[in-house]
Amino acid sequence: MTSTVIPTNSITLPRAWYALSPLWQGGEEVVQQGLPHTQLAPAWQMLLLGDGSPTRHLQLLTGEPTEVDVIDMSPVGMDADAAPNQIQAVPGPRLRRQVWLRTTSGQRLAYATSWWEASHVDEYLQNRSLPIWASLARLRTELYRDVQGIYYGQSDALESAFGQTGPFWGRHYLFWHHGRPLTLIYEVFSPYLTNYLGPMQPVNPGN
Repeated sequence: MTSTVIPTNSITLPRAWYALSPLWQGGEEVVQQGLPHTQLAPAWQMLLLGDGSPTRHLQLLTGEPTEVDVIDMSPVGMDADAAPNQIQAVPGPRLRRQVWLRTTSGQRLAYATSWWEASHVDEYLQNRSLPIWASLARLRTELYRDVQGIYYGQSDALESAFGQTGPFWGRHYLFWHHGRPLTLIYEVFSPYLTNYLGPMQPVNPGN
């Protein structure tokens, strides 16, 4: 059973983003092979390691539209921004976007940070309050979601934001469009999703 903490509704965000402090992490080879089911349950692996749209999956799971709260749109220039190494594949100067993904009724389900080529972000995110999947679907943009890494780790800020105790599962991936990287995305999912997906079953990750 997932423990809960009292959520903090007015979180002051620094001009930084919320990376997990990993207890365990795996790269592209682990993503391709999948994890032992004692480490991460099959339903959770489909969410984390699959190449489908997480916002679409969340909508199907909860029966509510997935909405976005944009909490940061910051120019980061050519800075690596403590992002995964794949940020180098996204042309600069870059813009960092941070959002909460939530149900219409207000339950936060995931946190996401994405890095975009600043000169093209308005082309793909014409309505910045929409989930990325919804924005790109409206444009009929053909995409390939290339999952590059998976994480199991802690974050005090996300504990407060989700109202759930960690550790949390997260991942990062590149979106490819017309043979070139469009954006790098880092996502962390709330344990609240155990209500729909069942237990995460993280038994001694990495052992």
